[in-house]
Amino acid sequence: MLIGIVGAPNKGKSTLFSAITSINVKIEDRPFTTIDPNKGIAFVTKQCVERELGVKCNPINSKCIDGIRYIPINVVDVAGLVEGAHEGRGMGNKFLNDIAGADALIIVIDASGKTDKEGYYCENCDPADDVEMVISEITEWIADIIKKHISILSRTENKEQLKEILSSLKVSQTDIEDVANKLGLTITKINWDEDTIKKFSKALLLKAKPIIIAANKLDKVEPNRINELKERLKDFNVIGCSAGLELAIQRAINQGFIRISNEKIEVLKELTQEQRSAIDYINKFLEKYKTTGVKELLNTIVFDILNYIVVYPVEDENKYTDHFGHILPDSVLVKKGTTAQELAYMIHTDLGKNMLYAIDAKKKLRVQKNYVLKDNDVIKIVSSAK
Repeated sequence: MLIGIVGAPNKGKSTLFSAITSINVKIEDRPFTTIDPNKGIAFVTKQCVERELGVKCNPINSKCIDGIRYIPINVVDVAGLVEGAHEGRGMGNKFLNDIAGADALIIVIDASGKTDKEGYYCENCDPADDVEMVISEITEWIADIIKKHISILSRTENKEQLKEILSSLKVSQTDIEDVANKLGLTITKINWDEDTIKKFSKALLLKAKPIIIAANKLDKVEPNRINELKERLKDFNVIGCSAGLELAIQRAINQGFIRISNEKIEVLKELTQEQRSAIDYINKFLEKYKTTGVKELLNTIVFDILNYIVVYPVEDENKYTDHFGHILPDSVLVKKGTTAQELAYMIHTDLGKNMLYAIDAKKKLRVQKNYVLKDNDVIKIVSSAK
């Protein structure tokens, strides 16, 4: 899974990336700070099934802290997008190519309204304008790809020709057909006019790459501003967050200065007056909002928008272990509706090909290959493969 962090320059994209990956990247208050994409691993969080089972896990592909599983996902933060990017302005097509493989997009906006669409200071800009601009630029980019191949598309009866042309965008045939049907379009012998191509491109973008809005710099605005943005952008999930405060918290924790307990900061070392003032500022924010919103951002996009669940494959259904004795070694993200056999194929092709049945380790019951997995299932795959 790959989540793309996008937005106009100077909205806090790189700060958000650092906050969710603990990777230090170049952060400055100027446009085009990010030139090459920053790639890293972030974590979605979920209560581990260990407590339900009465065991203590020792995970391999994730980590578990105080009963919470931290499950890795891939994220990429790309150069700031400006109007005209699809024509090569700013970082242009380089930016757009960097997000082609994303499964979903986080559009970062400056909720304080203190930066314009170019990333420069302004007194009272409308953050919602950034969302419209970003979606418009990506739409134009997709439309340009289709227009470049319209002569081929207009001659072919192959329903999958459009998917092949858009293969770099990680869109499925189902997505293409669903969007075409919704718009009353045929995908054979395509001869759409420019307006139709743009309508199709925008609908395909929103279908194939779900979007969540990170209303950043929450510590610099009043709560009613976020509510106004949610109303303006009611077609999207909008989550208020402060990437800057989250990053400050993570760095202070990593340096051993503080720890978080019950949404409150506990100081572990002597602080300077400047550090103490910063901690007081963060504490006031947490008293008001309980969270910086950053973790909720990732969890919402993975679990609520992309509709993933967590399952735990094991080899011993009684001890919940793999063949090395690791308890609940892997937590795997799968789409809702995934079957036991599809999970087997995800683990190894031979395991899926030679699967006989599965065992629900919680209930100690045999289930069929077409069993639809449920959230927090602990599953053993039984296969004839050696």
